[in-house]
Amino acid sequence: MVSGEAPQAAGSVRVDVWIWSVRLTKTRSQAAAACRAGHVRVNGDRAKPAQALHTGDEVRLRHDGRDRIVVVSKLVKKRVGPPVAAECFVDNSPPPPPREIALQVPVRDRGTGRPTKRDRREMERLQERGPGPDR
Repeated sequence: MVSGEAPQAAGSVRVDVWIWSVRLTKTRSQAAAACRAGHVRVNGDRAKPAQALHTGDEVRLRHDGRDRIVVVSKLVKKRVGPPVAAECFVDNSPPPPPREIALQVPVRDRGTGRPTKRDRREMERLQERGPGPDR
């Protein structure tokens, strides 16, 4: 074994490397940060970046405000193109929300200034969420 290399079983790859290799995140550091933050689960358990991943494992990733649920079908250690990456996992993710719903932002008329407390409460009521904690 080469010094500085994490011990891995035959036929396995690091979780952060695999997530980056199949293009679920843009960078490997984003994949490792997601693991450290607890946004990656392998077979239901929180995953550390160096955890070994095997074929058949279920990976749940919370990234960009969306849950991705994939089942590993092929292990890769180097970043591959999108057509090859699509063959490396089975995507069981729920469909993303429609763009109209995801991008709803309350719009105020220009020049009306900051919202009053009454305006804020109306906006919260329209967004179907309760008022924030009282200060």
